[in-house]
Amino acid sequence: MSHRWSSILQPPPGVRSHSINAENPTGAPGQAAREPSDLGPARKGSPALPLPAGGSLTLAEIEGPGVIRHIWITVPDRTEAGPFVLRDLVLRMWWDDATEPAVEVPLGDFFCNGFADRALLTSEPVVVAPSGGMNSYFPMPFRRNARIVIDSEHPGDLSHVFFQVDYTTGDEITDGTGLFHAQWRRSNGTTALGEDHVILDGVRGSGTYVGTFVALASLHRYWWGEGEVKFFLDGDTEHPSLCSTGLEDYAGGAWAFQDALRAEPEPSVITFSAPYCGYHQHDNRDRTRASEFVTEALPMHGMYRWHLPDPIYFRQDLRITLQQIGCWSHGLFERSDDVSTVAYWYQDGGVVDAPALPPARARWPR
Repeated sequence: MSHRWSSILQPPPGVRSHSINAENPTGAPGQAAREPSDLGPARKGSPALPLPAGGSLTLAEIEGPGVIRHIWITVPDRTEAGPFVLRDLVLRMWWDDATEPAVEVPLGDFFCNGFADRALLTSEPVVVAPSGGMNSYFPMPFRRNARIVIDSEHPGDLSHVFFQVDYTTGDEITDGTGLFHAQWRRSNGTTALGEDHVILDGVRGSGTYVGTFVALASLHRYWWGEGEVKFFLDGDTEHPSLCSTGLEDYAGGAWAFQDALRAEPEPSVITFSAPYCGYHQHDNRDRTRASEFVTEALPMHGMYRWHLPDPIYFRQDLRITLQQIGCWSHGLFERSDDVSTVAYWYQDGGVVDAPALPPARARWPR
């Protein structure tokens, strides 16, 4: 029997299940479904909470030890004030009285929905289901306390934020257990030719790297995904210890995600969503307009790779980069595209020198 199923069928002593949402904002036992309703007592009185423009919504404040097991969120992806809600909202998480957040990522990008647009995917740790139900199954342990917040930099009010945080308390969090981290970075066509996009840097200590989300808007012609993902581990300097053979290869695909069986009149691009890898987002339509007309936009590509069966361990430090290299009939060439990434990892102690998150307008897709 796997460890996962053994813990389900044989609950650890002293561990209790909880759930926080608008119906039970504290997750306390016996306190759910108490809000008054037009239908009477305990009849769906408070399914959502508002988030005003420029405001902050605390999703959870929990005393530990415990483990967050599942997070579900859905919000409108646009309002009359603007179309970029999923980039304007920022998801932040703190563990164990930390002053700096371990997670600081635009809401959509955390759930692999780049470009402030919806994209369905079904994977092991992240699921986005119709229509915009965003789920995380990353286990997030904490020893003393946990706090999860959504901060809004959107110019308009959100009348409804639906959410649920499922967690357990009383868990035994042993020494060396890594705490969950996630970080967003962007190279918005500003890197020099031959300069790599940085996925993660400034991480010192020991931990486990578990996944990458890449949202790339093509700013040049021809094939965009020839760049390699490079992992510099534990003192690596000029050359990394791990390296992919190309971006589509890193995301589990091959041959530019094209269907070679349908080569006439030209190969078609195929999106896919699998447990540990996927190329789930491919679009060149501008759907930010309020009218019924849909116009062309920059080609947008979203892909992910979860290092869950094949975790990347580091003991001293970690740096990850992505080459920006293209290819056409005359060979390889350097590019400078609009690349946004989310890095996901676990780390116990150590240091994370995270760059400041850019303001909302600097996060907007082109």
